[in-house]
Amino acid sequence: MVKKAFDAVHWYMSEVETRVVAKTGIPSDRHHLGKLILHSLQDDPEFLFQIDGATGESETNGSALDRSIRCAVSLTSLGLKKGDVMVLMAPNHIHYCIPHSAAMFLGIMVASIDATLGVYELVQLFQTSRPKIIFGQSEKAAEITKALVISEVDATLVTFNEGSNYPTLAEFLKGADDDAVKNFEPADFDPKETVAFLTSTSGTTGIPKTAMLTHKNLASSVPYVWKNFSKFPTPTRLALLVSPAQWVTAGFNYLFSPILKYTRLQTSVPTTPDHFADLVTKYQPTYILCNPVLMATLAEHAKCDFSCFEHMALAGCFVSQELVDKLKKLTKTEEIYPSYGMSELSGPAFVHDFPPAPGSLGRPLGSLECRIVDPATNKDVTEPNIPGEFWFRGPNVFMGYHNNPEVTKEALTEDGWFKCGDVFYRDHSWNVFFVERLKSLLKYRNHQVSPIEIETVIMRHPGVLHAAVTGIPDKECGDLVVACVVRNPGCSLTAQEIKDLVKDSLTDTKQLRGGVIFMEELPVTSASKIDRVKLKELVLTLPRE
Repeated sequence: MVKKAFDAVHWYMSEVETRVVAKTGIPSDRHHLGKLILHSLQDDPEFLFQIDGATGESETNGSALDRSIRCAVSLTSLGLKKGDVMVLMAPNHIHYCIPHSAAMFLGIMVASIDATLGVYELVQLFQTSRPKIIFGQSEKAAEITKALVISEVDATLVTFNEGSNYPTLAEFLKGADDDAVKNFEPADFDPKETVAFLTSTSGTTGIPKTAMLTHKNLASSVPYVWKNFSKFPTPTRLALLVSPAQWVTAGFNYLFSPILKYTRLQTSVPTTPDHFADLVTKYQPTYILCNPVLMATLAEHAKCDFSCFEHMALAGCFVSQELVDKLKKLTKTEEIYPSYGMSELSGPAFVHDFPPAPGSLGRPLGSLECRIVDPATNKDVTEPNIPGEFWFRGPNVFMGYHNNPEVTKEALTEDGWFKCGDVFYRDHSWNVFFVERLKSLLKYRNHQVSPIEIETVIMRHPGVLHAAVTGIPDKECGDLVVACVVRNPGCSLTAQEIKDLVKDSLTDTKQLRGGVIFMEELPVTSASKIDRVKLKELVLTLPRE
């Protein structure tokens, strides 16, 4: 049989969307994620919705439906409405999706953030997003409260678990009026203009930027993740979710597992090789979308039979052909796909046809207009095999950066083209190949790390004259963060002081595992900016402390 990308997911989505519009009589509801999720949960209440592999807890569509509606009713009684911001910060337990779905029903913007962030980082995020309600773990309640006070943000705090003086999610749901639950209807709004996700992106200056993804953005883009599947509903029996809840790839599963009707296997504890092996052995998942750095570690150290996986997608950073070949042998399938996507594109940028061109990321999505542009001249690159920056335009392209019009103007042209910041080339058949990142973002395991954010912390030390942060490549971790520091004259600043400052200010994923290098001066470009390419070369040869 000839293999190729299929249109089956779009035909299926069209059927679901038509049924929703037939109920409501509102044509734009075909992109209203809340109404699509509600309809899908109601359609098969006995279907196994989700499993937490760490605890063994599970839940049906019917249970998730009741809890999500109760949450939406309680949110409404608090006065929350379309356009307000909800922060979620927790691991992937079975309670995480409840306020997430409720927000989709009501048009509330969801900002999923790293559950390990400390007070300093939370203050920055709260000042930008201005949340009205926060759902988090009781263990973080004191830090969340302190960050709210410092940032002067007035938000209700609800904890997923017991252990604090704040109301729990269970208590929050219990307070919902039964009549309101029985008669609940999602809010009416324009999906093209209503933001669903506030997603932290691969920012290279300061705190990562927050992309505004609308309901229509996500409804247009995410189905392309499933273009290589031919059977709907239930394109796969059991999808294993290992992305942290704050990653947009986790959001894909929270939004579309009920709509596409597949069971979501997740875990509320870190995905170590041993835990991954236990999950695979016990549950036999059939699909995974995973960061290639994590997958390389799992493939090397997880002692289990990978052959239960029928499909694997690898996204988040560069995917080597060696890893693809290794996974094909482990899974005994050819369905291993390197993928490229961006938060600003609400998901994937390319899709694979068969047979895929070796090393290619696929061809551009049918919903996107594409250009390759010389970043030095801003002129289109019209010939194959010549690298340039990809520009995209279409319904998948995000609305802009939340509360950041200046950066939005830099990324989006007046006529709607998004400049992705990464360099590619294409062959004669428009198979696309990644060349390099224009951005300086580092990635440590499953986490995005902004060098400028760490530099800002280091520069607070009075003994620091200049500081620059870069990464040292590591096979298992991605990047080990290293700080290059120029001391103030006459200062006896030590490497341990720098490490301690970062440790006290930032979360574990941003620590200086690559060490500290003291320099007489930092390399700079002709424009007097830090030469990050040169810096990356230097740290491989200089002594580190």
